[in-house]
Amino acid sequence: METKDMILKLRTRAGLSQDELAEKVFVTRQAVSRWENGETIPNTETLKLLSALFDVSINTLLGSPRRLVCQCCGMPLEDAIISKEKDGFFNEDYCKWCYADGEYLYHDMDDLIEVCTNHMANETFPPEQVRAYLKEMLPKLNYWKTYQNLDGAEAFDEFKKKLMGEINALQIEGMPKVESLNALVGGYINLEYRLPNGKSVKFLEDGATYLGTQLECEFGGDRCFGVAANMDFILVCTYEEQGANPELVLYKKR
Repeated sequence: METKDMILKLRTRAGLSQDELAEKVFVTRQAVSRWENGETIPNTETLKLLSALFDVSINTLLGSPRRLVCQCCGMPLEDAIISKEKDGFFNEDYCKWCYADGEYLYHDMDDLIEVCTNHMANETFPPEQVRAYLKEMLPKLNYWKTYQNLDGAEAFDEFKKKLMGEINALQIEGMPKVESLNALVGGYINLEYRLPNGKSVKFLEDGATYLGTQLECEFGGDRCFGVAANMDFILVCTYEEQGANPELVLYKKR
């Protein structure tokens, strides 16, 4: 269905005249008429208003030219399950189970894999097969795409093993051996460190994906080690519960 037909269908279904629709989205009746005649299409801001008014995605308004897929979990997207921002506008990159009210709900790829496995596994698609499929597919999605140039799950695992070897070779006093790394989104682990000059700095990007883990200090106490790394660097820090009072231990270029 083309944009002109979709707007006419939605307007009619809502019981609105062209004048009434025009008033709601701050355009003239002539503009609505031109949309429905196929002479023009609404601009981006007007499409957002129409999307909110009719509770459909912009993709639907444009006649569904794209096949939408959640860029976190890979689920095919339909209007009923597309996520929304705090202002009520659709976010057409994610499903409502991965992103809601302006918040990403998964920061650890392994957690997401377990949740998806529990929902997807059945007699013909056993858990082991589901996990293998997700480990292969998820790194290719935009949310986790930092490691897209690692060709497939096997190469991704090899990279993690190499990285763990480099981290353990640092032999940081009090830090246990790293035995696993999870894919974590920067906004979840991007702590702010105070420098000797009194200024504060963050070393990570909120929207990027890193490999990291948390480790209990071998000396006991209430501080933990945090590790974050990617293809370019390794960062080690310590902090208290909920990331309080972070201190940078090491930032090393690879």
